[in-house]
Amino acid sequence: MKKTHLFIILSFLGASVSAKTVQTTDYMGWAVKIADSEMKHNPELWMADFVKTPKWDYTQGLVANAMLQVFNATNDSVYYKYVKTFADFFIQENGEILTYKKSDYNIDKLNGGLFLYDLFARTKDRKYLNALNILREQLYTHPRVSEGAFWHKKIYPHQVWLDGLYMGSPFYIRYGVIFDVPEIFSDVTKQFIVADKHTLDPKTGLNYHGWDESKTQKWANPVTGQSPNFWSRSMGWYMMALVDVLEYLPLDHPDRAKLLKILNRLSASLVKYQDKKTGMWYQVTNLPKRSGNYLESTGTAMFAYAFAKGVNNGFLPAKYKKYAVSAFDGLVKNSTVQNADGTYSITKACSVAGLGGTPYRDGSFEYYINEPVRSDDPKVIGPFIMAALELVKMK
Repeated sequence: MKKTHLFIILSFLGASVSAKTVQTTDYMGWAVKIADSEMKHNPELWMADFVKTPKWDYTQGLVANAMLQVFNATNDSVYYKYVKTFADFFIQENGEILTYKKSDYNIDKLNGGLFLYDLFARTKDRKYLNALNILREQLYTHPRVSEGAFWHKKIYPHQVWLDGLYMGSPFYIRYGVIFDVPEIFSDVTKQFIVADKHTLDPKTGLNYHGWDESKTQKWANPVTGQSPNFWSRSMGWYMMALVDVLEYLPLDHPDRAKLLKILNRLSASLVKYQDKKTGMWYQVTNLPKRSGNYLESTGTAMFAYAFAKGVNNGFLPAKYKKYAVSAFDGLVKNSTVQNADGTYSITKACSVAGLGGTPYRDGSFEYYINEPVRSDDPKVIGPFIMAALELVKMK
């Protein structure tokens, strides 16, 4: 555990880097440009995701985490101040988090606090520690399927979504490492093992968006409980969760090989569907030629991040570098635009997609391709920045 603790402390020490000229392969330049643009578009971080009133959610937490990584890489305090101002708006002295309700049992809310580990390590301010403990407490009683994986949300009973693996697992395992609670590790790996068992399609090697253990949802296959289609962003969340968890999972953990196998299998399957011309992936991953399908930015950015980090950390073979590079370059060439005010935007991002709920989302091909598409969605901003920084390390 001591080596892991040392790694966490050292992660705050970043070399000072400046980006004068920005080209397609100037990865640090792109990380800085998009981070600076995001701060101009949203002067307060809570404004990310186009919200009108402040709320504690995973999208703002995703941006906060990316901004702290830019700070670590550049040593420019503007990024740190942007995040800390956001944190101090929400976190009370006793650790209570404005708008957060444990009783919602929403796994998304945990990812909103992932960046607090870094703030606490830097400041030693106990209010951040108290907030981390409050979020961790949710998992003591968060409902689970019979095999032990967490429900996505209380309002989605008996359901495991790939999205939820990123929302809960990186937060959960870091708690286990930092506070020396090793029994958490097997609970984290269980999340992936159960999810993969019930969402994997052996024909394509891809994972379906969700699984309903009760098999009562209209979107659920009556035999398998699986949702009917492959959504790139859901697998993007899953891939990011795998590389982030493997970063902290002890090398001698008995389930480590299982997670590495899942990551490598899914990676090998995904590259078969990467668009050869642009380096991007389609909204519905395996149906590129079907009318209405489109090249989508959030899933592409997440895959770029996962491939790059996977190579950098030895989780994936070096051959995946080219897929990370082509994905990132594809985003730059096909999805980024410069605005009249000099800022940059990332386009072609699906705003949101899910299963069930009101109005009901049936998981059909038509459903996924007809969800709104927008620019500067935080679900592409965060992964784009993090992918760029991983590619800097790769260079």
